[in-house]
Amino acid sequence: MATTQETIAKQLAETVAKHEEELWRVNQEIHSHPELAFEETHAHDTVCGMLEALGYNVTRHAHNLKTAFEVEAGTGGGVIVYNAEYDALPGIGHACGHNLIATSSIAAFLATAEALKANSISGRVRLLGTPGEEEGGGKVALLDAGAYQGVDACLMGHPGPRLAPVDGVIHVPFLAVAGVTVTFNGVNAHAGNAPWLGKNALDAAVGAYNNISMLRQQMSPEQRVHAVISHGGDRANVIPHKTEMRILVRASTNADLEATRPRIASCCEGAATATGCTVDFKWDHHYKDLQCSGLIENTFEKNAGLQGRTWMAKAPTGSGASTDQGKYRCSTLVHLHGNVSYEVPSIHPIFLLDVEDPSIGPHHPKFAETAGTKPSFTIALDFAKVMAATGLDILQNSSFREELNSELATAQKDRS
Repeated sequence: MATTQETIAKQLAETVAKHEEELWRVNQEIHSHPELAFEETHAHDTVCGMLEALGYNVTRHAHNLKTAFEVEAGTGGGVIVYNAEYDALPGIGHACGHNLIATSSIAAFLATAEALKANSISGRVRLLGTPGEEEGGGKVALLDAGAYQGVDACLMGHPGPRLAPVDGVIHVPFLAVAGVTVTFNGVNAHAGNAPWLGKNALDAAVGAYNNISMLRQQMSPEQRVHAVISHGGDRANVIPHKTEMRILVRASTNADLEATRPRIASCCEGAATATGCTVDFKWDHHYKDLQCSGLIENTFEKNAGLQGRTWMAKAPTGSGASTDQGKYRCSTLVHLHGNVSYEVPSIHPIFLLDVEDPSIGPHHPKFAETAGTKPSFTIALDFAKVMAATGLDILQNSSFREELNSELATAQKDRS
């Protein structure tokens, strides 16, 4: 006779298979209509429409975010959340595979919800549509709005290129990251007639960029800083009076990030002083390093084995990526799950896709192409079934949820 775990695993697979056609349609709609952060109207409406057609009561535009949504199923007991991302990148579409993140989380939600009902399990499962991952900090806004209040665990995953003969990697550290827009203000002058009357804001931006390049020699290997001059002036024959840079700063921990930020600011201030300009800083999204729950990761590994999947427990070395949820090749990922993971027990595994060239990772056009294929869709669904089984384990065991809270409290105390 089949065990309870085997029975539930079979139910999860049957539910995902039952909804496969609808999930494929949603996956393709999101992939073929790439939308930038907080502009994901088509994705929002497509997912909400699908869930409403299945009889779920969906809150559109949830938590005062135009393209966020929330849906919950079940009663009593604990609460778990699956995060669904669906924003794209400018010019290269879903090169971070967020269509697959949305698909896997929707599938996990449906499988968990139907298993709760079929087995009369006490507990609630929530699907959160989390916009603005690539830029702007959607999960940070949702966290501030109370979307994760009272939640026992938060689960999601991300696609990456297959660099090993496994289905995925369970634990991949992600760096903390902060973004800043730097504006240099100078004085216009005729570049040919009297350039000495001006104060060149472009020189200030170029000087700051070069200062940052020199600083990299004295930064520790796990720290990262990258910048673009997003506005360099208006006309070649006019000394630029205003220029703008966009800078991202990364570090292995949030504490290290806070220590690195002033060094970057000093690079810009020095360039402003040298050119006689002034400088303004607008720090915006701040994503903390990812703090995964070892207890949930162990449960995920167990369920992967029960479903015949092979997952690497931990990436060999650290990642150069950031998320707010070893050197594994996912150094261009930028996520917000880390901020959530500081407040809620969380996991953020990487499920692996068969990219034409495995050296190509996210934020590349070829990765976007791979993210839209049927084989990648199937891989996302396989991941969703393991994630759903893990979520159900959490909901069925109140003492395990207490252990998760204790684990989180200890981690928070260690960071303080």
